[in-house]
Amino acid sequence: MLGLMQSQPLLISSLIEFAERHHGDGEIVSRRVEGDIHRYTYKDLAARSRQLANALDREGLQFSDRVASLAWNGYRHMEMYFGVSGSGRVLHTINPRLHPEQIAWIVNHAEDQILCFDLTFLPLVQAVHAKCPTVKKWVALCDADKLPADSGVPGLTSYETWIGAQTADYTWPVFDENTASSMCYTSGTTGNPKAALYSHRSTTLHAYAAALPDVMCLSARDAVLPVVPMFHVNAWGIPYSAALTGCKLVYPGPAMDGKSIYELIEAEQVTYAAGVPTVWQMMLGHMKPAGLKFSSLRRTVIGGSACPPAMITAFQDDFGVEVLHAWGMTEMSPLGTLCTLKNKQLGLSKDEQMKVRQKQGRSIYGVDMKIVGGNGEELPWDGKTYGDLLVRGPWILDTYYKGESPLIQDAQGRGWFPTGDVATIDPDGFMQITDRSKDVIKSGGEWISSIDIENIAMGHPAIAMAACIGMPHPKWDERPIVAVTLKPGAEVTREELLHFYEGKTAKWQIPDDVVFVDAIPLGATGKMLKTRLREQLKDYKLPGL
Repeated sequence: MLGLMQSQPLLISSLIEFAERHHGDGEIVSRRVEGDIHRYTYKDLAARSRQLANALDREGLQFSDRVASLAWNGYRHMEMYFGVSGSGRVLHTINPRLHPEQIAWIVNHAEDQILCFDLTFLPLVQAVHAKCPTVKKWVALCDADKLPADSGVPGLTSYETWIGAQTADYTWPVFDENTASSMCYTSGTTGNPKAALYSHRSTTLHAYAAALPDVMCLSARDAVLPVVPMFHVNAWGIPYSAALTGCKLVYPGPAMDGKSIYELIEAEQVTYAAGVPTVWQMMLGHMKPAGLKFSSLRRTVIGGSACPPAMITAFQDDFGVEVLHAWGMTEMSPLGTLCTLKNKQLGLSKDEQMKVRQKQGRSIYGVDMKIVGGNGEELPWDGKTYGDLLVRGPWILDTYYKGESPLIQDAQGRGWFPTGDVATIDPDGFMQITDRSKDVIKSGGEWISSIDIENIAMGHPAIAMAACIGMPHPKWDERPIVAVTLKPGAEVTREELLHFYEGKTAKWQIPDDVVFVDAIPLGATGKMLKTRLREQLKDYKLPGL
């Protein structure tokens, strides 16, 4: 017997319809490429998203055709989130920090029909447009009077001219909720990038889950600053959850330096922010020397890579901001876990609570996880045993676009996605990443977590960034070294930093050497590129060898 409830597909268009109807006067604030601050409402967003949908119809785009973006976080980019997907097309957000050749490959692989870009990225478009034969129309996300007279891009159109010619009278189509809604390519540190193709159902469910109290806890009372890029797994789904809850949105645009981010938080009274550790490191580096404080910020979710404990402590003790440690992947839409305390942990001492907060957190409803050993057997949740982390759920990838399924089948025939992370899970369900499987250091038959080594180094007041990698050793197979950059004006010797490790980890896990570098290579999403670091240090020899 079936239930007797109404059957309505979960579509992205329903999110913007809800926001317009119930939070129409909710504010969306954007720092534009032009440098000024733009303000409008969810009602304006909904109307302009419909204009964009009409423009796509006028171009003759078919159902599920791809429309690409090369853009910062801002209101026009958000209009694409709803206008493209809501009309039944697929939004393809491209990471502009990738190499031009890689971008051209991605555009062609996705078969993008239209590409919209911020003028910041005009040189990038000039470099790739002739190599992208599937793109029929190039659109600059700007006013008509800002369009370059000689862009070098044939037929380049102003976004405002393009959608301005269209009416806001548009009825969102109704279709299968499993229809593709958007796509995001992995950063492609090895080989060609792979694409995760999200559906309306997966995106809407993810938006619901992200807003839950034990996850991001978003509400209409919040002013939210997504510093995490909208081209990085849809800004962790925040634009969708924002429409669902009606919170005020504040977009930073291209100004991603610490000073600009801090000033925007204060000016717009942001209560909640989200970003990767490198962004917050820049902001804290601006605030501390100037003795600055927050007047409104209360919570920040940090993900993308492990958050150093020193950063959690700085936010909490120096600025009164709660850090919510998160973990996920492009293939997971991206949220998998978020670290919020349980009731029984509220009475723990500050130090004991800190041990919990350093973990990546517990599963969000909809995400199942387990750790397995080398022969696939499930390992215990004791907080000590580590294994390969597998996940499954309704917003987790099944098959790569134009690719193969990476899933591992269990005895019940269920598919699990192999994350490539090595982790522990404690009895309360809190998961902690101990390393990427490709980065874990194998020394004398034992594993050393590069993340632990990095976190200790980051606790030293002179260290700005640290990356731990393994170096070949004739006896121990590998031994760890730590590459570090210093904070401006700071000094520390090799011997002083190695001494700093004593008592903080087992003696055999202390790095064999410290390498001082001008910069640690970062990937397109702000993660450390250890593959590139290894290339830079390919001629390095461990001391005494």
